[in-house]
Amino acid sequence: MRPTDQPQPGLGKAIRELRQKRGATLKETAPKAGITFGTLALIERGEGNPTWATVRGIATALNVPVAELANIAEQLDEP
Repeated sequence: MRPTDQPQPGLGKAIRELRQKRGATLKETAPKAGITFGTLALIERGEGNPTWATVRGIATALNVPVAELANIAEQLDEP
C-alpha cells in the first residue's frame, strides 16, 4: 500500500488506540490482520486508505466489531 490522496487519519488513530490498549505491537497485529507491518504502519499514520477487506481483517485482529472501529474513527475524525 502506498500513501493515498484520500487519507483516513481518524481510522488510523482508532486502530492505533485499540492496538495499544490491547498491548499489541504492529509486528504482532499485522499478520493477524493479513497485511504487512508496513501497510499497518501506513494506515495507523493516517496515510493509507485501506480496502474493506483490510479494515475487516484489522478489526478481527483487534477482536473488535467493524462498527465499533468505525465509531471510534468517526469520533477521532471530528475537529
